[in-house]
This record gives sequence, C-alpha cells and structure tokens, in this order.
Amino acid sequence: MRRRVAVARALINQPGIVLADEPTGNLDSANGTIVMDLLLRLRKEHGFTLVIATHDTAIARRCQRTIALKDGCLVESG
Repeated sequence: MRRRVAVARALINQPGIVLADEPTGNLDSANGTIVMDLLLRLRKEHGFTLVIATHDTAIARRCQRTIALKDGCLVESG
C-alpha cells in the first residue's frame, strides 16, 4: 500500500518525468506486479516519461527501452 501511495504522491502534480529507483524493491512478486502495472498504465494514460533503475531483468523486459551499465560504462542499449 505504501508504494501505491508513493506513486500517487509522485504523480499528483502531473510531472513530465518520473524517476523510480527500484520501485518494487521490497515487495513480494504479486505486489511488485501491481505496482509495475500501475506505473506503466499511468505512463501510457498521462504521457509522462518513466525512468526506472532496477536490477530486476523481468522489470527491464517490460520497458520500451533499456540501457544497461557495468562498472559505470554503457554496455548494452536497446
């Protein structure tokens, strides 16, 4: 519930960009899916840019574009 409230707080002023650092970090898989579904649906509906920092490849696969870093260097982009 706290993550969903945090999402609502982040979006209340209709920002052009939302930065999400490990948005599902401490959540179980079911709640993590709910939060990601919410973020991605709201991004589509409201047209803001969503930047997600994550170590979770399942989350990265759900994004339109990914940029991977290793030791501070770009190693993959798609």
